[in-house]
Amino acid sequence: MVGRYSYRLGFQPHPHPLPQRGGPAFPHSSFDFSISIQYWNEGKHPSPLGEGMGVGLKTAAILLFILLTNTLPAQTKHMQDIPYPADTKTVTLPSGIDMAYLDRGEGPYTLVFIHGLGANLKAWQKNVDSLSAHYRCIALDLPGYGKSGKGDYPYGMAFFAGAVRSFCETLDLQNVVLVGHSMGGQVALTMALADTSRLAKLVLIAPAGIETFSAAEAGWLKTVYTSAVIQNTPPEQIRKNFLLNFYQWPEDAEFMYEDRLFLRETEEYQAWCAMLPKCVAGMLDEPVFDKLEQVTLPSLIFFGENDALIPNTFLHKNQTTVQIAEQAQAKIPGSRLRQIPECGHFVQWEQAEKTNRAIRDFLAQ
Repeated sequence: MVGRYSYRLGFQPHPHPLPQRGGPAFPHSSFDFSISIQYWNEGKHPSPLGEGMGVGLKTAAILLFILLTNTLPAQTKHMQDIPYPADTKTVTLPSGIDMAYLDRGEGPYTLVFIHGLGANLKAWQKNVDSLSAHYRCIALDLPGYGKSGKGDYPYGMAFFAGAVRSFCETLDLQNVVLVGHSMGGQVALTMALADTSRLAKLVLIAPAGIETFSAAEAGWLKTVYTSAVIQNTPPEQIRKNFLLNFYQWPEDAEFMYEDRLFLRETEEYQAWCAMLPKCVAGMLDEPVFDKLEQVTLPSLIFFGENDALIPNTFLHKNQTTVQIAEQAQAKIPGSRLRQIPECGHFVQWEQAEKTNRAIRDFLAQ
C-alpha cells in the first residue's frame, strides 16, 4: 500500500546548519568542540603563566583543535544501535539471510506478526505483550528492516512471503496464524495463496492489496515515491507522515518518530531509502486482489474507520475505507470484518485492546 506506514511526500532539503556558540552539538555523527582562551591584551596584564605565555597558549590551543578535528573519527551509527527488546533473537535462514524476531509465550496457535512498510517488529509490542499470555507470539523483522539482514534483495511480496515461509520452516512452526499489517497483510496473503501447509488462520490488519491501482496510477506512484524523496524528507514532514497513521496520535508511539530520526543518521539509511520504493513497486506489481477468492484459510479483517491512508486520497477521492473493507470481506470466502471507530491505519497500536480481544475471540472459534 502506497504510503502505509506511510508517507505523504516532502521535497524540502534537510540542511545541517552549524551550531551557534553555546548551542547543541551536531546530531549523532559529529561533535561540538570549543575552546575558551583567556589572554592578556598587549601585555598590559601579566599572564598567570608568565610573561608572553598568553599568546603561546592561544596558539597551542588552536593547533590542538586542528589536530583533534582532523584525526578523531566521526561517530558512526548503525540500524543495529536502535533500541530493541532485550530478548530479540536472530536466526539464519538456509538462504543466508538473518531474521531478527521476538518469541514469547506458548499455546495452541503460533502467531507470526508481519509489520508494514517502513516499520519493524516493535510495531507489535502491545499485541505480543497481551496475546503471549495465551499463544506463542513471534514478531519478526522482514529482510532489510530493523535488525534483520541487509542486502541487494528483490524486495517484493513473493520475496518477503518466501522469507516468512522459510522462517517458519527453519523454526519448524506449526498451526501458524499469520498476522499482517498493511504491507505485511499483502505479504501474508501472498504466502497463504502459495502454501498453507503450516498455516491455520489469517489476521489482516488494514491490509495492502485490497485497494487496486490502474497501470497509469501505479506508474505515477512509482515516479513520485523515490529514494531521493524519502532521503530528503525533513523531520517536520516525517512527523506529519506518522500522524497520518493515527486517528489521534498516542504519546506512547513517540518512539516511532524518534527511531526514524535516529535511522536518518545511520550508515544504512541510504540503502533503507532505496529499499522502500522497491517494496512499493512490489505491492503494485504483485497484486493479490483477483486471487482473494482462492484464500481457503479462516480470515479476520480489521480496518480503522478513520484510516487516512486507505484508500489513497489523491488518486481515489470517491472511494471510502468502508468500501475497501467490505470489498475485502466479500472477496475472501467466509472472512469476518471488524471496523473499529476512532481508529486510523495503525489499528493494532491505536486500538490494541479491541484488536487483541477480537483476535482472541476469532482464535477461540
